[in-house]
Amino acid sequence: MAVLPAGCGSEAVPEGPQGDWVAAGTSAAPSSSAAPSAAPSPSAPPAVVVGNPKGRASVPAEAKAVDTARPTRKIGNGTPASCTSKAVVAAVAAGGVITFDCGPDPLTITMATTAKVRNANGPKIVLDGGGKITLSGGGKRRILYMNTCDRAQGWTTSHCQDQDHPQLTVQNLTFADGNSTGETAEGGGGGAIFVRGGRFKVVNSRFIRNRCDSTGPDLGGAAIRVLSQSKGLPVYVVSSTFGGGKGLGGRCSNGGALSSIGVSWVVLNSVLTHNSAIGSGANPARAGKPGGGSGGAIYLDGNLFTLRIAGSIVTDNHAEEGGGAVFFVSNDRTGTMAIESSTLQRNPSDGFETQGFPGIFFLGARNPTVKSSTLRK
Repeated sequence: MAVLPAGCGSEAVPEGPQGDWVAAGTSAAPSSSAAPSAAPSPSAPPAVVVGNPKGRASVPAEAKAVDTARPTRKIGNGTPASCTSKAVVAAVAAGGVITFDCGPDPLTITMATTAKVRNANGPKIVLDGGGKITLSGGGKRRILYMNTCDRAQGWTTSHCQDQDHPQLTVQNLTFADGNSTGETAEGGGGGAIFVRGGRFKVVNSRFIRNRCDSTGPDLGGAAIRVLSQSKGLPVYVVSSTFGGGKGLGGRCSNGGALSSIGVSWVVLNSVLTHNSAIGSGANPARAGKPGGGSGGAIYLDGNLFTLRIAGSIVTDNHAEEGGGAVFFVSNDRTGTMAIESSTLQRNPSDGFETQGFPGIFFLGARNPTVKSSTLRK
């Protein structure tokens, strides 16, 4: 639970940035925001460049795409008609390295039910769309789910909250029109993907028009929600896009793209734009308000966790409350944040942000470190 100081951030505000950066403007910039819209009708995803091709952040071996030259199983038999929601659900449940054989053209598969990882299968589950496959929630449902503590998916250890498997990778895929509104398990959130436990990474993928509940003080992640990772290791997001243009971003109470509690993230060579935190009342919720509205692109809460953004573009996101780009609250003030060779700009919040760090609300061990980056209103 993110406990904000009195005055929405007047306590423990960093005195100024550290490192080499460019800043223009340091105070909160109110911005108008349209009312939440109804779930969009499914449509073919627009052409969007995946990730930041100009990003030069080094990608560690564990964060790179998995070799899928010899898949465990394929979805489809070479025709679009063979690539169905049922086939995706079955393949994900079976686990292993999964690719698609749906013909030469791009294809959108609208999910009739959410694909769920079976915890005993794997231990690695890789879902690779080859750059041609879109998995759509049709504006009605979450697309992909993994939870090591969900008995319905099978318990495989006595310590489900901290185990090294399953290890889920999604790569070369588009996740569109996911919607977890009304999902209450584990607190909800995760419009396209929900993960608890094991390990998770995203490579060369894009997320467009995803949704989760529009109110709630601590739920979030229109695209992705993560609760716990093995041994506190980070979620990697590499060369991926969240939003990418007007009308393509995610919308949720908090975290229009990414959200977690107590989980570390490394975001490399990626793009997060046009995402919105649309809740009202912050966290804990103000009297008479349902709560939420923080972290236009990223909402992170918990105790000891870290965030590193490198080689990335985070622009044109918006928060009704705090942190138009990033909301980061380490409750015990042990968490740290670093921004490297990245651009954060035009990320207004209507409520509050940390002085000296446009678009960011931060409470942690020390000031965020900012190197070779641009932060401006």
